[in-house]
Amino acid sequence: MSTSTLDRAVDERTYASYGRPLLWRVVATREFAVIALLVAVFMYSRVNIENFDGPLTVYFLFLQSAPIMLIALPMTLVIITGEIDLSVASNMALTGAVLGTAYSTWDLPIGVALLLGLATGVLCGLLNGVLVAYVGLPSIAVTIGTLALYRGLAEGVLGTEAIGDYPDRWTDLTKERIVDGSSYPMVLIPFVVLAIAFGLLLHFSSFGRGVYEIGLNDEAARFTGVDIVRTKLVVFVLSGAVAGFAGLYQTLYAGVARGDSSQNLELQVIAAVLLGGVSIFGGRGSLLGVVAGVLLIAVINSAMRLDGVRSEVTDIIIGSLLVVSVVAPMLLTWVSGLVPGRARRKTDQPSTATTPTTPSIDETGSGSDGPSLGS
Repeated sequence: MSTSTLDRAVDERTYASYGRPLLWRVVATREFAVIALLVAVFMYSRVNIENFDGPLTVYFLFLQSAPIMLIALPMTLVIITGEIDLSVASNMALTGAVLGTAYSTWDLPIGVALLLGLATGVLCGLLNGVLVAYVGLPSIAVTIGTLALYRGLAEGVLGTEAIGDYPDRWTDLTKERIVDGSSYPMVLIPFVVLAIAFGLLLHFSSFGRGVYEIGLNDEAARFTGVDIVRTKLVVFVLSGAVAGFAGLYQTLYAGVARGDSSQNLELQVIAAVLLGGVSIFGGRGSLLGVVAGVLLIAVINSAMRLDGVRSEVTDIIIGSLLVVSVVAPMLLTWVSGLVPGRARRKTDQPSTATTPTTPSIDETGSGSDGPSLGS
């Protein structure tokens, strides 16, 4: 092989994406698009909707969207592995039911009741993980089944009753502000801590690289040494644990435990994760985009509510954004693949003026018909 041929082969193996400027690689992403849309919606609402940027509006925005913000963190890992967890809202309801029963019916201390509720969430995630990772069942079928199971257990424990009368110091804690007079509730502290922890786990650890590899190709991940069973079990347990924590928060914030609480919340969580740039097919996404997606949905809900728009219209807008966010990357990939394809067809055509016909003498001048050892 000649030196010019070798140089040309090396040039063809360079990654086209890294041939673009760094600024373009940052801007031309779904995550950046979601962040830009979030800023645009916030600025528009601030200018056109009265009292949107008031301290009470921002305060209640974070309070009401806190469960979605929390559960979206582990749900990101679950979906990146190519799986899904539809049982998180039912997990929250069951966790609240255990908390209410342990404190009011069994007369246990509130601290013990909270630990039992959190343990319930972990066990719910563990059951999902065992069925998906060890038994090998599809996660959508498993979590649809456990969605009904956990909801039925919650309603069976509580019946039609609503258990309340929790200590004021715990219910007030869910509504406290970080600093008196500020717009930021105390619940943002555990959210920021969990966001940093999940960000480090997903983007800066070997476990996180394994999560991405499983989502891209689980067979290839197995050959590279990724423990697929353990990884899937861990992400489902994390999902159950955070859902349990969110269920405790929701119960204390509302002041009552009900078996029908948090219904359809799992759909809002999944919508926020997908809107934030995580691929439903797995293997792609970032936690920064997910946080932006959660905040975007929260801002849209708050702005529409203050503007007097019916909830059905808000659902239509969020659903449309979700559909666009899923379809747009596929269309862009298809369109971008057309231009390089035409370019390759043009460059692959042989040039009679520069390309020689079958050579009879190799570069060493030996005149042999077969290839030399140096080629």
